Amino acid sequence: MFEVYPGTLKEDIILTIDGKKIKCDPDDTVLEAAQKAGIEIPTLCYMKGLTATGACGLCTVEIEDGEGTILRRSCRIRAKEGMVVRTNTKTVIEERKECLKEILKHHPNDCLTCQKTGGDCKLQNVSQLMGVESEERIIVGRGKDESNIAMVRDMDKCIACGRCVNVCSDVQKQSIYEMLYDENTDFRHVDTYGNVSLSGTSCINCGQCVKVCPVGALTERDGIRQVIDALDDPETTVVWQMAPAVQNTLGESFFMPAGTDVTKKIASAMKALGGYAYTTDFSADLTIMEEGTEFIDRVTNGGVLPMMTSCCPGWIKYMEYNYPDQLDHLSSCKSPQQMFGALVKNYLPEKLGVPAEKICSVSIMPCVEKKYECQRPEMESEHGRDVDVVLTTREMARLMKLKDINLPALPDGEFDRFMGEGTGAARIFGTTGGVMEAALRTVVYKLTGGKVDQIDYTEARGYRGVKEASLMIGDMEVKVAIVNGIGNVKAVMDDVRAGISPYHFIEVMACPGGCLNGGGAPITPQPAMVAQRMEKMYESDANNKIRRSHENTEVQALYEDYLKEPCGHISHHLLHTHYVDRSNEVK
Repeated sequence: MFEVYPGTLKEDIILTIDGKKIKCDPDDTVLEAAQKAGIEIPTLCYMKGLTATGACGLCTVEIEDGEGTILRRSCRIRAKEGMVVRTNTKTVIEERKECLKEILKHHPNDCLTCQKTGGDCKLQNVSQLMGVESEERIIVGRGKDESNIAMVRDMDKCIACGRCVNVCSDVQKQSIYEMLYDENTDFRHVDTYGNVSLSGTSCINCGQCVKVCPVGALTERDGIRQVIDALDDPETTVVWQMAPAVQNTLGESFFMPAGTDVTKKIASAMKALGGYAYTTDFSADLTIMEEGTEFIDRVTNGGVLPMMTSCCPGWIKYMEYNYPDQLDHLSSCKSPQQMFGALVKNYLPEKLGVPAEKICSVSIMPCVEKKYECQRPEMESEHGRDVDVVLTTREMARLMKLKDINLPALPDGEFDRFMGEGTGAARIFGTTGGVMEAALRTVVYKLTGGKVDQIDYTEARGYRGVKEASLMIGDMEVKVAIVNGIGNVKAVMDDVRAGISPYHFIEVMACPGGCLNGGGAPITPQPAMVAQRMEKMYESDANNKIRRSHENTEVQALYEDYLKEPCGHISHHLLHTHYVDRSNEVK
C-alpha cells in the first residue's frame, strides 16, 4: 500500500524508504521525500528554501544504485523512480556520529551561558538524540565580533553549515558573508567579505542570518539582563510596549499553534513581570495619522514622490548605505516603536505621575535591527532615549521562562490606559502590505471626505516579491507598490533613482513576509507557518471592532490633549526624524 503525498508536477515518482513505498515530486530530494513521509533524518545545515550544502553530513543515508549500496547525503541527491533508501542502518548511524564528532571537536562547550540553550540549539538537540559527546576539542580561537549594536558573531561556534551565507546572498541579496576553505588544514569557516567586522559591512541587521543559524554563532545582542535589572530596581518603573507581530507569534515559543493571537495573555505577562502594559498597536495607528497626513500633503501640494514608508529600520539602513541620494523619498515619521518611546518619555510621565528619568522604556519586537534603531542618535529627546531596551520575541519568551511565567496558562489581561488601544489596521502592520493597507484605509477616507468607505485592500496582501495597485481616489489616480523582502527592492529603487518610477507610495519591509517573519521572531521550522501567521493576523484584524487608525479613541484623545494636530509642531519635534548618508561606513 502506498503512502501518498500530493505532488506539484504531473508525473510523480515512487521510491522506497525504509521499506515504505513513497510517492513524491520529481523535484524532491531524498531528504524532502522522507520529510513529507514523516521519516526523520537529522540535519543541521539543511533548511527549506535555501541552497542545500550537505556540509554537516548528518543527513547521510544508504542508497542502492543497482551496483551496490553507497552512502549519500540525502539533501543533495534527487529522488528517483524505483530508488531504495535506508535511513537507519548501523553503517548510516556510525557515519552520522563521526560527522557529528568532527563538528563538536571544533565547537566550544559553553552551553550554560549560550543564548541557544533551552531547546533552540540544533547541535545540542542532535547530540542528545544521537548520544554523541566530543572526545577531543580543537578550538581555533577566532573569537567574537561584538562590534555591531544589534548582533553578535561568535565565530568559534560556527559549524560552517552555510545557512547564513545562503539566506544573506540568495534571499536578502546582501552578500555580507562568504564560505572560506583552508586547503592546508582542511578547515571551512564563514567570514564577512574582506574579513572586516560586522559593523564595517553594509549589513542592515535584518537578522535573517540569526534566525537560520542552528547554533549560537549568530545571535541578537542580549537585552534580558538589562530588563531584569530594571525590574529589580524599586526606583525604576518599566513601561512595556509590544509590536503587532509579537501578538501572533510569541505563543509558538510555548508550543501554541502558529499564528495564535495571544495579545491579552501578553498583557498579563507584562504585569506579572512588573510595570505598565501597553501595545505598539497604539503608535502604529498614530503612525498612520502622521504618515497619512504627510502623504496627503505631498500628493496634493507637490512634495517628493514616491513617498516611502519608514517603519522598517533595516530598510532605512539599506537606503542610507545604498541610496543615500534618495533619502528625501522616505517618510520623516519615526517607526511605531520610536513614536511610542517618545511618548513614554514625554507624554506618559504626567499621566502616570512618574518622572521621565525614572522610566525604563522596554519594547518587545520581532526585529533584531530595532536594537540598533533605538540607539540611533536621532532617537532621543530632552528626556533621553525614546526606547531604553529592545527584546526580540525570542528574548521575551526566554525572560518569561526564566521567571516561570507560562503564557498559555495565563488569564487574559487588559492594557493600561492612555496608550493601550489599537485597531485592526494597526495589527496588520506586522505583515507585508499591512502598512500600506492601513494607510489606504485612512488616506482614501480622508481624501474623499468619507465618500469611499473601503476597509479591505486585498491587492496589498500576499507573499509576492513586489505587489502593486492603482486606485482612483476621486479624480486622482494613485499608484502604490509593496516590496516584500529587501532582496526585491533594488529594481524598484533603481527606477526611483532614474526618475521613472510610476508610483506615488511605496511600502518596503526588509524581512520576507514582513515583521511576522522578522529576524527576532520565533524560529520557523516550516515555511507554511509564515502563511499561518499571516492568515491569523488578518483574522485578528477582522475581529477587531475598530479597523481604521483614525478611529482609535485614545489616539484622538492624544491629539486633543497633547499633540493638537497630525504633522504639527509638537508632532514634528517628537514623532518625526531624519536619516543620513552611511555609505562611507562600509570598509
